[in-house]
Amino acid sequence: MLMIHGVSSEARDKLRHAALGPGEAFPADVIWIDLLNPTPEEDKRVEQHLGISIPTREEMHDLEPSEIIYTEDGARFMTARVICQSDTVVPKLADVTFILTEKALVTVRYDEPGAFNIFLNRATKPGGCGQQPEAVLDGLIEAIVDRAAEVLRGVGDKIDIASRRIFAGRGQDVERGGVYQVVIQKIGQYEHIISNVRESMVSVERVLLFLSANYTRPKKAQTGFSAEWRSAVRDVQAIEEHAAFLSNKLQFMMDATLGLVSIEQNKIIKLFSVVSVALMPPTLIASIYGMNFKAMPELDWQWGYPMAIGLMILFAVLPYIFFRWKKWL
Repeated sequence: MLMIHGVSSEARDKLRHAALGPGEAFPADVIWIDLLNPTPEEDKRVEQHLGISIPTREEMHDLEPSEIIYTEDGARFMTARVICQSDTVVPKLADVTFILTEKALVTVRYDEPGAFNIFLNRATKPGGCGQQPEAVLDGLIEAIVDRAAEVLRGVGDKIDIASRRIFAGRGQDVERGGVYQVVIQKIGQYEHIISNVRESMVSVERVLLFLSANYTRPKKAQTGFSAEWRSAVRDVQAIEEHAAFLSNKLQFMMDATLGLVSIEQNKIIKLFSVVSVALMPPTLIASIYGMNFKAMPELDWQWGYPMAIGLMILFAVLPYIFFRWKKWL
């Protein structure tokens, strides 16, 4: 789908967007061309209009590190990984290529990150976006950063809930394979989300650093965006620090969970040990009177059997009382 975005005639600070039909010429005021799942014909139309080469989906996916950001024929090609489908259990990363030219900004994507809808909602309001391709790129990056921060904040809230569950768990939950098993699974999911956010922010930071270092203000533009991009770099770095903090917190939760599981398992093993120790004296008594020697005077006693049973019970109860007195149980 080929979407074009231009400055509205009735409000110069407001974007209008529409789909460009087959055979239609590009309007003169287009400052953003959004290629969503583009066909080869749509790629060719944009290439002819701007004189650039549009990367295919395979080229975007198989990019070498040196090809993620480069300049070609005066156009800046930048590929970033953006959080996509953040409403799912584990959001994925979508590759988005930004092509900045003097005429327009081109975005090439094969997924629908929520950041694009966030930016469109902002940009279609008065004062929501400037009239330059650089302004659109700045707004898109800001929306991507805001979306990543929102995802990270949601994960932080879930981590707090999981932390309370860990330290409020009961011992029988371990025996049933309950709360701790669920928490460990959740920790793995949260770590995956945080890892995706960090990977996204690292790619966005590379784009911002490239723009800050190599961007020169066009002659027709009254102001540049270097200050805005440097500010966005600080925002990205703050998100990365927050992600590192949450990752460390998850590591602590994992260690605490495994420690609590070990403690509960040790309690069970200790109980088995106490039971085995308590049954050793009765077992010894039963073994003695189970020997088949002819000269055993107790075999002829009338109360020999009750006496043996009583001794086994007595020597089973005494270790239990001793363990309770020592507070080992």
